[in-house]
Amino acid sequence: MTEKEKAAKGLLYNANYDQALIEERVYCKGLCYEYNQLHPSKTTEREKVIRKILGKTAEDFLIEQPFVCDYGYNIEIGNHFYANHNCIILDCAKVTFGDYVFIASNCAFYTAGHPLNVETRNRGLEFAYPIKIGNNVWIGGNVVVLPNVNIGDNTVIGAGSVVTKDIPSNVVAVGNPCKVIRELTDEEKK
Repeated sequence: MTEKEKAAKGLLYNANYDQALIEERVYCKGLCYEYNQLHPSKTTEREKVIRKILGKTAEDFLIEQPFVCDYGYNIEIGNHFYANHNCIILDCAKVTFGDYVFIASNCAFYTAGHPLNVETRNRGLEFAYPIKIGNNVWIGGNVVVLPNVNIGDNTVIGAGSVVTKDIPSNVVAVGNPCKVIRELTDEEKK
């Protein structure tokens, strides 16, 4: 089994020393560099490059520059997706965003994690678990979403939150660690 196959299965895999994964990251980071160097007014060129990076895109989306990811092919975005400046997606596993997801500046989505055992970690082993963001989700500035997290539909994540566990649909959640502080009202759902 290749290191890439191990990562896809959520097993420990070697990301630091596996040449195939290194080459894939270098290729993706080259595309991210190209994307980030394009003038903001070059919308057609920007769209062509970002579509080369991402695994699946919808018709209508915008990702502001700069944008950085590890592999790109593990990222799927829905329609009317918007990510503001400095979005980082470490997509060692699948990262899926629904429709009408709005992400504020300086947000990070980390699918990779490292063993607590120092000897295992020093051998370059890590794990990767997916992240799934539902439809109509608003993520405030400086939010960090950790591996194996699902955020439900219509949810708002407050600025500065660190999301360590699943967050259900139709709520406002905030904090470190991020916790539900209330359900959305019927008026807010309209």
